Amino acid sequence: MTDHDEFPDLIDDFDIAPVRLTVDLQALADNWRDMGQRSGSARAAAVVKADAYGLGLEDCGSTLYEAGARDFFVAVAQEGATLRAYAPDARIFVLSGIWPGQERIFFENDLVPVLASEEQLAFWMAVIAEHGDYPCALQVDTGFNRLGLALEEALALAEDVSRPASFSPVLILSHLHSGDTPSSPTNRAQLESFRQVSAAFEGIESSLSASAGIFLGPDYHFDLTRPGIALYGGESVSGMAPLRPVATAEARIIQIRDAGIGETVSYGATHRLTRQSRLAVASIGYADGYLRSLSGSGIPLRADGSPGAFGFVAGQSVPVIGRITMDLTIFDVTDLPEGAVRPGDYIELFGENIALDDAARAGGTIGYELLTSLGLRHERRYLQAE
Repeated sequence: MTDHDEFPDLIDDFDIAPVRLTVDLQALADNWRDMGQRSGSARAAAVVKADAYGLGLEDCGSTLYEAGARDFFVAVAQEGATLRAYAPDARIFVLSGIWPGQERIFFENDLVPVLASEEQLAFWMAVIAEHGDYPCALQVDTGFNRLGLALEEALALAEDVSRPASFSPVLILSHLHSGDTPSSPTNRAQLESFRQVSAAFEGIESSLSASAGIFLGPDYHFDLTRPGIALYGGESVSGMAPLRPVATAEARIIQIRDAGIGETVSYGATHRLTRQSRLAVASIGYADGYLRSLSGSGIPLRADGSPGAFGFVAGQSVPVIGRITMDLTIFDVTDLPEGAVRPGDYIELFGENIALDDAARAGGTIGYELLTSLGLRHERRYLQAE
């Protein structure tokens, strides 16, 4: 019988994890402060929906609260209830609004519903008729055709003298659909529409800009901005460098193998080697959020000959070759000095050396998706903010 006391118990799980994620909370706090400065006279909120863009609602939410954030946006009420323990006196707005049966979770956790349709508005009127005055926010669609009251509906509501006195929105908001493209004329068109709404609800705070809109300048800032992806180190404006990287994803290399000219790599034999090669097989795959579309071959995105994703190890970038599989990805490390990389080493997938959005573009997507697709197998380490 094996004596389990013989096994060491002081090894950090992070140091031996197959896949791991480092989250720099100091960089997160610094990015929020940066976006606050860029917001000028407006306050900067913090958008922490989707588990803080995949990086952990509890740790990221508490860090942003300690940095000074007092307005937060989540997607659903359950996220708001979780966040409340870490942001005790903050305003927490729920972007999906409220539905029958959710009254308790909103009231018990002091969450602010963002009403986005005539149906939600009618339900909310019934709720406050029964329970009394309670804050809400109102979303107006200014051209996105996603969520929000139509512009005409919002203006009519503002002028409706018969609306209950207990209906007291604390924020009017809308969302830009092309804020990441500063040259788009639709940004100015949406701005003018939102100015109408903001003026109609005089005395109530207004919010138009998420991360990208903040970079469009003071006209777009109003009273409250809503930075999201910029906080987590992703690009928010096309062609503009992001703020400090926050997340670094790595995978352990399981095996280094030699392969000869003419041999094939991974499923479907879609990559045929043209030289004597050394391959590093890493413990990362699409089950971990490392998307199959990042593959080096064998997928529609590679039909034009464009390269797949790259990893970073031993001071150099190395390409993904063949198809990414559920749990494994193969990198070509032939150009590294022999012995520079060994089984057990870690390869960076994105972070300080491989920009998040560069990795995402290789898969035909954006940094938002890559972050929020991170699987449950990543062992996490949080570098605490000062």
